[in-house]
Amino acid sequence: MDLNILWFWIVGFLFIGYFVLDGFDFGVGIALPFIGKDDTDRRILINTIGPIWDLNETWVIVAGACLFAAFPEWYGTIFAGAYLALFVILLALIVRGVSFEYRHQGKGEQWTRWFDWMIFWGSAIPALLWGAAFANIVRGMPMEQLTAGGIDTTGELLFNFNYTGTFFDLLNPYALLGGLTTLALFFYHGLVFITRKTDGELRDRAKQTATYVGLAVAVLAIAFLGWTVVAYYSVPTLIFALLAVVAFVGSWLVNLKGMDGWAFGLAVVTVIGAVAALYSTLFFSHGGEHLLMKNLTEGGLDMTIYNGAASDKTLGIMSWAFLVIMPFVLAYQAWSFWVFSKRLRRVDFERKVDAAEVEHEPATA
Repeated sequence: MDLNILWFWIVGFLFIGYFVLDGFDFGVGIALPFIGKDDTDRRILINTIGPIWDLNETWVIVAGACLFAAFPEWYGTIFAGAYLALFVILLALIVRGVSFEYRHQGKGEQWTRWFDWMIFWGSAIPALLWGAAFANIVRGMPMEQLTAGGIDTTGELLFNFNYTGTFFDLLNPYALLGGLTTLALFFYHGLVFITRKTDGELRDRAKQTATYVGLAVAVLAIAFLGWTVVAYYSVPTLIFALLAVVAFVGSWLVNLKGMDGWAFGLAVVTVIGAVAALYSTLFFSHGGEHLLMKNLTEGGLDMTIYNGAASDKTLGIMSWAFLVIMPFVLAYQAWSFWVFSKRLRRVDFERKVDAAEVEHEPATA
């Protein structure tokens, strides 16, 4: 088995899992000021993801660690080129996590509103920047390669790849369109998750908002995936893109009919198909060179799954570790979703508030 190919797809699997799971977390955070009409609504929204958001977020840590260990040149070039954007993502995730923990600690409305807006921006910014980052990976980056010494598995020299562009090179139309697409898609993904987890007026508002947001997703996704297929054509890329489009249309239609579970499930398939379409362009297009990243410097060497990878020994050890650990991770994730699958009802939250007020009511003679 070619371990380089295996780990290319393992890293892709981990990032797809992250975008599926943290994607609806982002969407719930983005929805907070739009459909949360009062503090009770907003507390319900936050509690839809409260027990699972931190588990969902660990997927990006695992994906980043595997990327670093399996393809250190890829990791280094991405972080060098998109350092500012990735730093902003990290800062936004920290702000969001802190807000979840401290929002309920204050005693005034202004305190909670500040943290509500921090949750919103801590969700919207990563949703935008992750799409732009992945679009730039698909598009490629200008790099210079320096001989690092050693031979890869194909018998070629190993290189260090250094990013030579600027921050503004990353703000190209393709990347910006990719960012807007993931922002809208994750918003929709979160809204249909809310319809599955809530009831009453809050669910109805989420369902109606998802209908309108879905129209924006359709326009952006067709433009972005169409651009991707035309510019980086391969049969798998086309298949994954069509899967994403068909699944999204299905999700939007069944959401109109109030079929919450199906709407969310098809939204999951939409995210999988869209991210897989982007990821497959590296492996199947560009002349079938199994790229990690195309070098936009004229005459420069492209980074492949071979000249940007770690040693076979490293990949072998990682493969055994992944084989042993990953089934437990998936089982725990599934168990968490099953345990916290119950719908959240507004009446239950109102009862808790009433009980708290009675508990703290001053005694009377």
